[in-house]
Amino acid sequence: MWRYAGLASRATGSYDPVSVGGQSVALYGGVAPCYCIDPLRRPAMKRATISGWIAVGISTFLSSLWAFWGTYETFHEGWYFKSLSQNLVLTVEYLALMLIFLVLSVIPLRWPRAGGSLYQLFGIGFFIWILMTRKVLGLGVVLGWLPVILPPLFLGILFWAGRPTPVSRAYKISILLPLLVAVGFAIEPVTRIAGRIDDGNRGLRIVQGNGVKLVWAPEGPGWPNPDPHSKIWMTQWRGPTWEEAQQVCRYLTADGKSIASTPQDIWRLPTVGEVVRSMTRHGTNSGGVWNPINGHPSYATKPDKESPLWNPFSPIIYWWTSSEQGKRRAYSIDFNGKVYNRNKESNLGSQGFRAVRNP
Repeated sequence: MWRYAGLASRATGSYDPVSVGGQSVALYGGVAPCYCIDPLRRPAMKRATISGWIAVGISTFLSSLWAFWGTYETFHEGWYFKSLSQNLVLTVEYLALMLIFLVLSVIPLRWPRAGGSLYQLFGIGFFIWILMTRKVLGLGVVLGWLPVILPPLFLGILFWAGRPTPVSRAYKISILLPLLVAVGFAIEPVTRIAGRIDDGNRGLRIVQGNGVKLVWAPEGPGWPNPDPHSKIWMTQWRGPTWEEAQQVCRYLTADGKSIASTPQDIWRLPTVGEVVRSMTRHGTNSGGVWNPINGHPSYATKPDKESPLWNPFSPIIYWWTSSEQGKRRAYSIDFNGKVYNRNKESNLGSQGFRAVRNP
């Protein structure tokens, strides 16, 4: 990188120490030796710097993207335990991809070739994991995961050849930006969850407001809430399909606590409009309005996972509604009021339902 340009006067035949840039430099004959960049290597060094910063930029973007996703999902799907320590462990699990990409972004800054190789190994390993864990594997599945698989392979090449300078700045950007994203997007959900209201009543509830009055089924077959500590939830649980939820409602007894052998037709799934208008926040109706034209709800106050409708300590965050979208699709809604158009065969582990009947 550096080429020695020669020494000036040798009249004195001695070295004289002076301070240059805060460092002691020996002068030979009162004149400092000149070190400079070899002009022939300048283009290669510039390319290496550019490649290095492109790699830092892309890897930091990926780390920040996973920081956003992990933070959002940990407070959307997660935080259903009563124990703070268990919720924190769950948070680390959701942020695992952010942490992996953060580490993969930092290692190449110290060991470029080793770090670049690790990035590529991660991409290959992730691709193998996708192939081994998909129940149905087709071209569509592979193409759908390519945006996740290809960047690590590409980044491995960039880090192998790149040398971002100054490297201290690259360290700061790679580490601090994803952490700031995670902390920034955690402020609102942490505040919201800390203020949740739960009266602990999981029984039959009459909820009235916003032009709707319905009786909601008690916890049980008409309102399934699996125990997040149970082995069944962790290994075997799957949510009901739309048809299965409809059938349970038909056979549910009057008290909502058991399944009859013949159809009772007392209970039913609520319509999407009924759920939207019944949603609450801090014990007050959220003022929800369902727009059937564009298929989107609006709220005066954003609802949350609170009683009397929801169990804050259940891993169930979506409910089926009776509102259909053609023969194969129906609406489901989550605790914060968002409505989804899902395939009726969907059986997400976090999906359930709550039966209703008229008073």
